[in-house]
Amino acid sequence: MLDYKGYSGHVVFDGEAGLFHGEVLDTRDVIAFQGRSVDEIEQAFRASVDDYLDFCAEHGEAPEKPFSGRLMLRLPKRLHRDVYLWAKREGKSLNQFVVDRLKEAG
Repeated sequence: MLDYKGYSGHVVFDGEAGLFHGEVLDTRDVIAFQGRSVDEIEQAFRASVDDYLDFCAEHGEAPEKPFSGRLMLRLPKRLHRDVYLWAKREGKSLNQFVVDRLKEAG
């Protein structure tokens, strides 16, 4: 994974072509890049993010933020109830309980 200006890039190597191919993961827009070496792929990634940000600025569009901080999650009803009760037992909101558990898992 590559990181630059809050954006993440995923890279795979194509052995047949002898190329690294990458994609920026944090937007709905398709932002791809490639290179023949680690240095080239890192430079291409940074250039692609910069080009994306420049394009948005030139067109008066706000670039997509990598993450909004909101996560929509569907749970089975029983699990939703159980998690809510666990949170209440700890004196926490459902949101804070889930955030704490996710931090522990990381």
